[in-house]
Amino acid sequence: MPKKESVLVVCSNRKAYHDYFIEDTYEAGLALLGAEVKSVRQKELSLEGSFVRVENGTARVYNMHVKPYKFNSLVELDPIRPRQLLLNKKELRKLAAKAEIKGYSLVPVEVYFKNGWAKIKLAVAKGKHLFDKRESLKKRDLNREMEQHFKNNIRF
Repeated sequence: MPKKESVLVVCSNRKAYHDYFIEDTYEAGLALLGAEVKSVRQKELSLEGSFVRVENGTARVYNMHVKPYKFNSLVELDPIRPRQLLLNKKELRKLAAKAEIKGYSLVPVEVYFKNGWAKIKLAVAKGKHLFDKRESLKKRDLNREMEQHFKNNIRF
């Protein structure tokens, strides 16, 4: 009998779904130091404005703000330092090729713990224009109104 996976979502980047068309997602391990892991477990991080680059055979996430752990008596860590992502070479090559295409970028969407390990969900995303954002807002509002209408008019 296979073990049940436990997933604890710590932080999600909802603005990424508004600013980008999400085309493909990948799961990567997140290399953190001990005090950073404790801070992430307390949900003291932000993905707003963060992005991923693949350089020199490694992937790093930039501008991910992890609040310093308040009980850390050792070395003070920079809250927005670049953090390495743990991917195999095949995935790194694939991500680097997709990120090189004009208009595409790598965006972190979620940070979570899976079976005790810190993971990050990356998305290969294409930027939306202003009219695309307006169109998605219109669709969302129409869907909400339709659901409300059906909910109110269904009688048993």
